[in-house]
Amino acid sequence: MTTRQVLPQNISEADFQTAIMDLAAWYGWRRFHPRTVQIIKGAHLTPYKGEGGFPDLVLVHRKRGVIFAELKAQKGRMSASQELWRADLEAAGAEYHLWRPSDWWEIEKRLRGTTK
Repeated sequence: MTTRQVLPQNISEADFQTAIMDLAAWYGWRRFHPRTVQIIKGAHLTPYKGEGGFPDLVLVHRKRGVIFAELKAQKGRMSASQELWRADLEAAGAEYHLWRPSDWWEIEKRLRGTTK
């Protein structure tokens, strides 16, 4: 990418996630996202075992490392369980990011491999 691209600040979290997943694929990252399912109209569930609040994305690249990323809309807030995951992952030495649409340029640089 030769020009600095930005995302609209009012982009939905779902569209933001899709944009990051597409960008990560472009740069050769393996991507994992636990998807929610609609169980009844208007009610969604993310099946899992273990503690809730796990980050939205895990990205793996053989040369660029492993990233755990929590995605939020520009004004979104992290839950207490998400904060615990963040603290534990960082304490364990993992690369963790809280990414918002305003971080797009930094996200692009990290996935491209020009920052860590």
